[in-house]
Amino acid sequence: MNSPPRIALIGECMIELQQRADGSLQQSFGGDTLNTAVYLRRELGDKSVVDYVTALGDDSFSDAMCQQWSEEGLGLSRVQRLPGRLPGLYCIQVDARGERKFLYWRNEAAVRDCFTTPTAGPILAALPTYDVLYFSGITLAVLGEAGRQHLLESLVEARKRGASVVFDNNYRARLWTSVEAARAAYRKVLTQVDMALLTEDDEHALFGYADSEQVFAAYPAIEEVVLKRGAEDCLIRCAGERFAVPALKVETVVDTTAAGDSFSAAYLAGRLKGGTPEQAARSGHRLASRVIQVPGALIPRDGIPVAAGE
Repeated sequence: MNSPPRIALIGECMIELQQRADGSLQQSFGGDTLNTAVYLRRELGDKSVVDYVTALGDDSFSDAMCQQWSEEGLGLSRVQRLPGRLPGLYCIQVDARGERKFLYWRNEAAVRDCFTTPTAGPILAALPTYDVLYFSGITLAVLGEAGRQHLLESLVEARKRGASVVFDNNYRARLWTSVEAARAAYRKVLTQVDMALLTEDDEHALFGYADSEQVFAAYPAIEEVVLKRGAEDCLIRCAGERFAVPALKVETVVDTTAAGDSFSAAYLAGRLKGGTPEQAARSGHRLASRVIQVPGALIPRDGIPVAAGE
């Protein structure tokens, strides 16, 4: 792109509690698309426009979230503040190998009404004006059926106007009434996706795909499919070509929270800056390798690696 892209990321941010070894809790904020938005903004720099689209309450935690996002350079004009509502909350418990267990309190979260309130109209109308729209499987789950339909309509209009739609599959079974409901919702939006950032384990859990070949075969119409496989090679199909890009080995994994979110951010940033899929994937692996060595979803700003050649 010749001019800095305007990007809107749609989803949920929650109050995050990180359980320490002594049983105490450290409070911060996190959510898959919010994590990606922060890392994307850091990767693209000051000239980019990265807006976050969500709904919050009118409480002090929501105030603090907005303050933090503003400090990170995210645009807040698409954030609704709903009177009397609250954000969701989750707690991260990490085992000796750095693997995560999540406990959630989110049923009454404000984001569930993000696209169904009277104030949502102007936001939905604005979405097709962006260059890139980004959302995840968790976005689909928390929006509910009516919200998903409004999102789908915005995606269709956005693509008519030349926007790119980016989707991270992030399937969480506990957020859905059934696997059949999740499959139906995913299949509707996947028809409007230009870049799919897929985690192989999630594709297996949701659709039963046994391997990468089945995943790639399932999405013949999506121009760019990126298959994230944890510590294994990332597999990419783009413009009819296939690539495998090895992950970086990390001696000590502290916390894998936001590993996939940060990879997605750096990959998308690399592509928006004109990099090849291989270059973008290497950037994704570098950032993810740093993120998993620090507790919590968002590492300090000075912990961001500099991409090769910059």
